[in-house]
Amino acid sequence: MTKEELLQLSKKVCKNTLMETLNIEFTEIGEDYLIAKMPVNSRVHQPDGVLHGGASVALAESVGSMASYVFLNTDDFIVRGIEISANHVRSISEGWVFARASFIHKGRTTQLFEIRITDENERLISIVKLTTITLPKEKK
Repeated sequence: MTKEELLQLSKKVCKNTLMETLNIEFTEIGEDYLIAKMPVNSRVHQPDGVLHGGASVALAESVGSMASYVFLNTDDFIVRGIEISANHVRSISEGWVFARASFIHKGRTTQLFEIRITDENERLISIVKLTTITLPKEKK
């Protein structure tokens, strides 16, 4: 998949979703990784003016789930997140955060991702583990 194809796909699948609300944009795809970015502003702040941990987790699950979608056979299967765990190590109040989802395990049924969220200077903001599962699509 090319970057342009990724952008077109993300515009289609993200319309009227949380990803659109948070302005999450998929920016880069590689052989075994996917990167998305999200602006840090008052829309994703907690009351004291820094990035809300829940927004970070939403970014992580979005990029991990999209990675499953583009790297697995989604013609026959649906992908669902089944567990997510995040450690927030640095706060940020403005700018952009970038989430890079990479496979730790790419099984037929379950997948495990490491998602590193960094700022514009590549400082670690959060590290997230996401487990997804592929389930057969119901026949109609």
